[in-house]
Amino acid sequence: MKVSILVPAFNEDSTLERVVLKLVALSLPEYEIIVIDDGSTDQTVSVAKRLMERFPQIKLFCQTKNQGKTAAIARAIRESDGDILIVQDADLEYDPAEIPDVIAPILEGVADVVYGSRFLVKRASRVLYYYHYLANKFLTCLSNILTNRNMSDIETCYKAFRREVIAPMQLCSRGFGMEVEITAMVCKTRAKTYEVPISYYGRTYEEGKKIGTMDGVAAIWYILYFNLIHPFTTAGRNYVRQVNQSLESDKSRF
Repeated sequence: MKVSILVPAFNEDSTLERVVLKLVALSLPEYEIIVIDDGSTDQTVSVAKRLMERFPQIKLFCQTKNQGKTAAIARAIRESDGDILIVQDADLEYDPAEIPDVIAPILEGVADVVYGSRFLVKRASRVLYYYHYLANKFLTCLSNILTNRNMSDIETCYKAFRREVIAPMQLCSRGFGMEVEITAMVCKTRAKTYEVPISYYGRTYEEGKKIGTMDGVAAIWYILYFNLIHPFTTAGRNYVRQVNQSLESDKSRF
């Protein structure tokens, strides 16, 4: 199965090359790296173009202006053609070497969706902001109440999907809202979801961390909207129906 690694990047010229070098070192039989520059004002595009000359697996697409992670991932999904899609941030907070572990349940045929959780049994995790930890646990708990799922980390970067599950989704949130939107809508389908433990090498704000307090406030609204309202819209109903039909027709997946 071909793997598409989706890499949204906004002003990540100091880390993008190290991320890509780790990605191309993976032992994946067939893969592509989709880099989406989200209107960077530094040398991110120049770094990506230089890497494209070295590695034919890399494809670069540029947003005309900064639109946020959700828009970048939506673009990456459209430009990809893999059977399995996984998100990889360009900031080295997540170790690309762990991607094979994240996608393994899909390759083994037991999962349609896999989340890499920072809160299961950990390999390594940088000690950082306690308030971020509390906010993450609160958002995950609120999400779980509305989805009736026992997930441990909905805000994780590492989300892997069978193409049939993620490609039909028309992402309509903004900023970092995709984490909540994807979780809510996937949980409305029959997709089998798993979690695996991952490491986490977080950054401080001085080192370039971008998510802030208002993103957390927005996440609360998105949890309510994408669980209680969007699934009953035409777009929401169409997504759930299409995914369920695709999964039902593919009896060979398990």
